[in-house]
Amino acid sequence: MSENKNRKQEQLEQFKTDDKGEKLTTNQGVKVSEDEFSLKAGERGPTLMEDFHFREKMTHFDHERIPERIVHARGFAAHGEFQVYESMKEFTKADFLQDPSKKTPVFVRFSTVAGSRGSGELARDARGFATKFYTDEGNYDLVGNNIPVFFIQDAMKFPDLIHAVKPEPHNEIPQAATAHDTFWDFVANNQESAHMIMWAMSDRAIPRSFRMMEGFGVHTFRFVNAEGKAHFVKFHWKPVLGTHSVVWDEAQKINGKDPDFHRRDLWEAIENGDYPEYELGVQMIPEEEEFRFDFDILDPTKIWPEEEVPVKLIGKMTLTRNTDNYFAETEQVAFHPGHVVPGIDFTNDPLLQGRLFSYTDTQLIRLGGPNFHELPINRPVCPFHNNQRDGYGRQTINKGRVSYHNNSLAANTPEPASEEEGGFKHYEEKVDGYKVRARSDSFKDHFSQATLFWNSMSEAEKQHMIQAFSFELGKVESESVRQQVVDMFGNVSTELATEFAKAIGANPPQGKDTGVTKASPALSQENTKFKADTRKVALIIGQNFNGKEVKPVIDELKEKGLQIEVISDSQGKVTGEDGTELDVDHTFLTADSVLFDAVYAAGGEENKAFYKEAAYFVMEAFSHYKPIGATHEGRKLLEADEMKDSPGVVSSKDTESFAEQFSKAIAEHRHWDREVL
Repeated sequence: MSENKNRKQEQLEQFKTDDKGEKLTTNQGVKVSEDEFSLKAGERGPTLMEDFHFREKMTHFDHERIPERIVHARGFAAHGEFQVYESMKEFTKADFLQDPSKKTPVFVRFSTVAGSRGSGELARDARGFATKFYTDEGNYDLVGNNIPVFFIQDAMKFPDLIHAVKPEPHNEIPQAATAHDTFWDFVANNQESAHMIMWAMSDRAIPRSFRMMEGFGVHTFRFVNAEGKAHFVKFHWKPVLGTHSVVWDEAQKINGKDPDFHRRDLWEAIENGDYPEYELGVQMIPEEEEFRFDFDILDPTKIWPEEEVPVKLIGKMTLTRNTDNYFAETEQVAFHPGHVVPGIDFTNDPLLQGRLFSYTDTQLIRLGGPNFHELPINRPVCPFHNNQRDGYGRQTINKGRVSYHNNSLAANTPEPASEEEGGFKHYEEKVDGYKVRARSDSFKDHFSQATLFWNSMSEAEKQHMIQAFSFELGKVESESVRQQVVDMFGNVSTELATEFAKAIGANPPQGKDTGVTKASPALSQENTKFKADTRKVALIIGQNFNGKEVKPVIDELKEKGLQIEVISDSQGKVTGEDGTELDVDHTFLTADSVLFDAVYAAGGEENKAFYKEAAYFVMEAFSHYKPIGATHEGRKLLEADEMKDSPGVVSSKDTESFAEQFSKAIAEHRHWDREVL
């Protein structure tokens, strides 16, 4: 045993010795004096293109994988449309945000971040939420995540973050997981990640479905109206079904039972006509109020608390059509935060500034050259004209001899459009500062909002976070890294760090946390919408069931928008004592409780094998805090552990009111009170 431990320690030491004692250089051998910050015009100014170190580092990173995306490789997408509720003319001149009667086509891609294309979809991870609006003024891409903040503040560090989170290079383990040494070593030594880690260890990182997941633009952008007045803006997608998650044990089992769980859910919902809906919300801050907050509004590791800056809901997006071809659409779609339309502009957020370079650079190698905009899924719905020619994958056959500007042979066409004609004009922001590699002092508070997040969680959510930290760090081999993380998160919450320190055999944190006491109720999923609509119910039923009473219950549940799938011990049909027949969708072998939102046990004739399988099915659903319903012979399945007296369990001899009670229990999503029984 000690021999194995010594061997592991030797291996850890071996990996520490690479380049030991050497100075950091570029690939050309030039020594680098700073590797944390990109070159900017002033500490809060824009990133400068002359930063050769940033460009070399990011270009190398963008081209590390072909043809799979380096990040967000595991994705799924759908088509839809967007309509604004009312004209946003006061704030932006963007055409697609003006007319409430106008429908703008969209294409939305959801994804995990860390895993490869073949990884499971229920990994603990951030989720991409990228939307391409095909507007009459050109394509606009809102490229965000389901978490509103990010790990780092400067794009210079993005390659380092992803190298740390990816499978470790010596053995390519683990896949699609953050529970390993290099990731947590990065976290402990890059403490700006504290706030994002709190989100990643929360239930937000294991969503129930893409349909029940928020989306955020992450960065601070600008709205600019026709008069040139600007507002800082953050974008939100709010799912109409509410924001809901699974539990960790369930997530791991889903990855084994159905690694395509999220994409299957989205596909089937659209095919069934249960079109996913999301409301677009904006937070806006007038330019003159830029510095009135106790955080820097350009810092991508910070939120704007909704209680301080309310979210205004301005429109709705509905996903109405699945793709015809996964590769041609989902795999070849090219998003870019730099694809904007007049009325939407950038800020000096240093993470955003780096993305404006990186995304195009990435598409050049993924999609074979500069003409990726001509692929059908990327092509604008409006005409496009310029003097660009040739290159890999060129589809346009340009006529004429002129491919330059200015010219006289083609009467100098195409010619630039004036602002009045819809020409894009960058917001005129004064920039003045020394060329520096530095971080603004206003970006240096890494813990206050992480504490705010902790304070905002319900007791159940806090327990899930403690368990998440305990699991993740329990997989870390280095005792030093484990202790560093405990000490780091002692700055966030002494309670949190002390609890998971016990679980991983580390010392409690030294010192005190931030002392921040305020909370933001909007951050807790306890305060989201709760609906039973479209939830999947496993109906466990055997031969000779009470068809006369059970069939009306099934019909009523369906009328309430629930999806009922029949599970029995064999395929074919199951027949009630009155001759009622139901088609069996799954057997106990092909279905599992983790794939459903609720279980309804209707029973059937005495059958030892049937009830043994059914008992396990119900018990597992119960252990994941799901709603359980039982009538007739199915009620005997509730006898174990006194389930029938627990929250969220609906048991009735009288089926008349059962469907109503059961659907209310399903609408609550999970019944966390069971955790404290």
